[in-house]
Amino acid sequence: MSAPLERPAIVEAARNWIGTPYHHQASLRGVGCDCLGLVRGVWRDLCGPEPETPPPYTPEGCEGLGAEMLAAAALRHLVPVAPGQERPGDVLLFRWRSHLPARHCAILAAPDRIIHAHDGAQVAEVALTRWWRRHLSHAFSFPGVTD
Repeated sequence: MSAPLERPAIVEAARNWIGTPYHHQASLRGVGCDCLGLVRGVWRDLCGPEPETPPPYTPEGCEGLGAEMLAAAALRHLVPVAPGQERPGDVLLFRWRSHLPARHCAILAAPDRIIHAHDGAQVAEVALTRWWRRHLSHAFSFPGVTD
């Protein structure tokens, strides 16, 4: 990645995926993706080739890969954001229970909105409700983001 990334460009890139049907382990805009595939696709759209190929994972998420595999991968390529400091364009990770690893990701579109893909639906922009906030476990910025 050579040019700095601006947060509105990240949100716009994510919004370009809205309507893409859910498809486990896919990452092809307009054809199919899962939550990780959305983030991977936005990376390709803005940053270039993906820095690594994700290992196979079950439709239930990354739980079968061991502790915090999704967060560890994010940490290798994204910049950690302190809790409560998330801004539009950041990647958010969620865990369903406190003792389980993070297994879902989304892109923050606005302080109260996320863009994500989930099983049985398509990529959509939805409210970042209290339920989502309770399950938020990690936040990261794309590298080179300008504020």
